[in-house]
Amino acid sequence: MKFIHLTDPHVISGGLPLYGRDPAASLAAAVADINENHSDAEMVVITGDLTNWAEPESYETVAGLIEPLSMPPVLLLGNHDDRPNFRGVFKDGMDDGSGFVQGSLKTTAGTFVFLDTHEPGSAAGTYCETRSAWLEKTLAETEGPLFLFMHHPPFAVGIAYMDAIALREPERFAEIIRPHAVRIRHLFFGHLHRAIAGSWLGIPLSNMRGTNHQVWLELTGRLDTIRTGPEQPAYGIVFVDDDRVLVHMHEYQNDGPDHAFAPPAGVSDRDYATKLKD
Repeated sequence: MKFIHLTDPHVISGGLPLYGRDPAASLAAAVADINENHSDAEMVVITGDLTNWAEPESYETVAGLIEPLSMPPVLLLGNHDDRPNFRGVFKDGMDDGSGFVQGSLKTTAGTFVFLDTHEPGSAAGTYCETRSAWLEKTLAETEGPLFLFMHHPPFAVGIAYMDAIALREPERFAEIIRPHAVRIRHLFFGHLHRAIAGSWLGIPLSNMRGTNHQVWLELTGRLDTIRTGPEQPAYGIVFVDDDRVLVHMHEYQNDGPDHAFAPPAGVSDRDYATKLKD
């Protein structure tokens, strides 16, 4: 199975720039690249912060930008989103029966479980008792491999500013997950605007860069500011087989030089490799 993990487009309406980039143009470029190079993917999962200020017009812009996708998108909410405004545009979005934008989907690789960690008025995430009850029931009724998708990470990553707005009450969330951890093959999330990989409760995990701006790697514990990083936008290309989950990070707007490893005829490998220009 192959699918795309894309996160944090932070789209705004009106063609305005955001932190020196055009988020709408960057998302459009991602869609075009996915269609051109990964049309065999089964879906595109966007793990939240679809917009930056959550106006209805921004969601309409998002809808227009992802409409050309040649595979279905699955949309999650992040802290920059707004549930009512999202539903006003994406009327067929997921609904767990209690109004939250979450659900599950059976695939050839296992069951994908999509979570809603959005809390109105807060940059941090939450997973309330209603959502927790839904997740406990969903996991208990599901057999076989599981894949989890959410916006806020349920653990600290060492970037103090982002840890301060991670998922609240992570211990409660962990207690729901722990009995099923052995079945969870991967956890995908967003929010951090950085490429991160590791494990939590023994569960392999990964996060992608955003498609607009990135967060600087600040491990000094500073809480007074957050800086945008210089890294290129990227999305993830995920392959799932019985014995592997493989996540490639693709900098789809990187237009740097392209060099062949092999030198041309008559040129030594040393001369070729040492004289190439960046």
